[in-house]
Amino acid sequence: MKNHTGHTSHDGHGAHGSHAGQTGRDGHAGHGGGQPGGLSVSAGGYTLEVDSTILAAGPRQHVGFRVIGPEGRRVTEFLAEHEKDLHFIAVRRDTAGFQHVHPVRDEKGDWSTELDLAPGDWRFFTDIHPVGHDGALTLGIDVAVAGPYDPRPLPKAARTARIGAYSVALDGALVPGEASELTLTVSLDDRPVTDLEPYLAAYGHLVALRVGDLGYLHVHPEGHPGDGVTAPGPEISFMAVAPSTGTYRLYLDFQHDGVVRTAEFTVHTTDAAPAHGDHHQGHDGHHAHH
Repeated sequence: MKNHTGHTSHDGHGAHGSHAGQTGRDGHAGHGGGQPGGLSVSAGGYTLEVDSTILAAGPRQHVGFRVIGPEGRRVTEFLAEHEKDLHFIAVRRDTAGFQHVHPVRDEKGDWSTELDLAPGDWRFFTDIHPVGHDGALTLGIDVAVAGPYDPRPLPKAARTARIGAYSVALDGALVPGEASELTLTVSLDDRPVTDLEPYLAAYGHLVALRVGDLGYLHVHPEGHPGDGVTAPGPEISFMAVAPSTGTYRLYLDFQHDGVVRTAEFTVHTTDAAPAHGDHHQGHDGHHAHH
């Protein structure tokens, strides 16, 4: 089973590369538990450096950054994970405004992208696998966006998310310290979607963040397009491990009819998975990428 997922959308917005099954100095949590990723700006000798930690609010704000290696120089060589050298995630500290983009890099090793930024405290994550390093890394950094901050309350836990005419139902549970299966079922106008489109080598990509410190969970899909087993919907299955008890935010990206859409869930850890089909309509936490 693959240990890496990642993707980008046609407009640069989408979700990212996740990593599972690794533990060690880079802070990655394996299926046995451990620490989530992205809690440190430096790991394994690599550091995430941004042009500015204070940014202006507004749509399509420029963000520049680089990865500095153990020798103090910009890193320019990466092993691609699901077709991308680097996956970049931005989310506000209240878990609103989730964006997953894939920046471009110049010859010097400087990266740039554009984000839609509302005032508040944000966390930026990079998923990378530098050439010469023995594993993938998730680095994280805090950035302040100027302006009056209007924090949103955490959406209530629910088993169904709606994105326009689409709905996504969540089965399974996050179990502290144990690998467990999460299955997400996509419907359109209450009919199962059976023609999901491959999105960077997967039918869906899942990002999970621990509420409170935004610790980054590493999840990966079961199977992949073209393997002769994995169907293009309506179900997308993932294996995940919660490093601790608590509340987590899940962000599922899937592509259908040429558009990447994101379904959002709030999930509390449990010691047992709920019965299959135990869905409850809940908060419409979502967005579509155009």
